[in-house]
Amino acid sequence: MNYISTIKLAAILGALTVAIGAFGAHGLAATLEQFGRTATFETAVKYQFYHALAIFMVGLLQAKLPHAKILDTAIYAFLAGIIIFSGSLYVLSTTGVTWLGAITPIGGVAFIAGWIMVFLGAKPNAKS
Repeated sequence: MNYISTIKLAAILGALTVAIGAFGAHGLAATLEQFGRTATFETAVKYQFYHALAIFMVGLLQAKLPHAKILDTAIYAFLAGIIIFSGSLYVLSTTGVTWLGAITPIGGVAFIAGWIMVFLGAKPNAKS
């Protein structure tokens, strides 16, 4: 993935995060209160936004280090984390389906893996 595509992905994810957060605060308030999951929903939004910003940062790194292919993998790890971590929390918060909490940590592991890949890729002449 080139840096322009990465930055565009981050922008889309950022806009989506703001929309989801606003919808949760206004359109889903009663549902979130019904299931007692307002804080859970807010955690999902925060982590999605943090990692949309992380993807943006990786795009900037890709512009400087175009041969660091491990940064591509970091993007996919962050994206998987958003889908699994935040996605499972969104569903849990709005449906009360608690078994989804069991897969949430998989998304957390994807986030951690993404950050490790950023660490490994953020060096001059990174070839991996």
